Amino acid sequence: MKKLVSAAALCAAITVPTFAAAEEEPVDITMIIYASAGVPFFQPLELGANTAAELLNVNLDIQYAQNDVVRQNNVMETALANGVDGLLVEIWDDNAFDEAVCDAIENGTPVVSFNIDDSEGADGNCRMAFVGQNFVDAGYTIGKRMIADHGIGEGDVVFTPVEYPEAAYAVLRHSGVQKALEEVGAKADLVGVTDRLPEVLTAMTQYLIGNSDIKAIIGLGQQPMMMAQQALDETGMNVPIGGFDVAPEILDGIASGRITATVDQQPYSQGYYSVAQMAHYIRYGLYPADLSTGGSGLIDKSNYEAAVALAGKTR
Repeated sequence: MKKLVSAAALCAAITVPTFAAAEEEPVDITMIIYASAGVPFFQPLELGANTAAELLNVNLDIQYAQNDVVRQNNVMETALANGVDGLLVEIWDDNAFDEAVCDAIENGTPVVSFNIDDSEGADGNCRMAFVGQNFVDAGYTIGKRMIADHGIGEGDVVFTPVEYPEAAYAVLRHSGVQKALEEVGAKADLVGVTDRLPEVLTAMTQYLIGNSDIKAIIGLGQQPMMMAQQALDETGMNVPIGGFDVAPEILDGIASGRITATVDQQPYSQGYYSVAQMAHYIRYGLYPADLSTGGSGLIDKSNYEAAVALAGKTR
């Protein structure tokens, strides 16, 4: 376990917030997304965040770390220097943001994580709460479903592509999938494919050409799930697909039967509730709480129609 500021010191630093002088005054919150602008997954998340900001009189500044830990720390430092009232961050690296988050809280600026949390949760980072998915449970759920539906068993290999395999969400989702596979003597092959769709397709296609004996694909992120069907078409292969997140391409695959199921982590809720909780803490001292936005619910052919009209918006 990493060494963090003591619980007593943190409580002293954050249980007496500096409230806005008046309820009608705006609250300034900076939200830092770890990826680059324009990544499809974050569009519903940003919509949720902006909706909460408009409702609650929040000046919301959304920044992008561009998959760079140094850049994210610099954005946090700049926001703090500018006197921001609160920070919303993705803790996608287990070590890179510990000092910055603890320093912010010690100096009276609240921090809540969203979408991605330290793999040790509150034991690994000083953040006050996490709004997002239980990645291990979600990985286990989709792994069990793929095993049950497609007879994955002893000695089988499942391709598990993900944008950035070192990111906390990837490590934890993979561990959940691997736990399910180990129960039947199978294993997962984790491969990084980036978050840029043309490069995702190239990386997945190249892997499939060299590994035509895989039993299934379980995409650990939205980008590989969006490209999985096309990658199979490029190679002439036909194996079942399952994985994470919602997009029109993924729901089309479920409708056609090529994709078995996907885990919906509800990014709109991650954006909305992280902003709402932070605003209420700054104004009223209502301490933010961990909030699970999905981990065991699957979208499949039995229920996908309800998500079609909302894909890319609030789902």
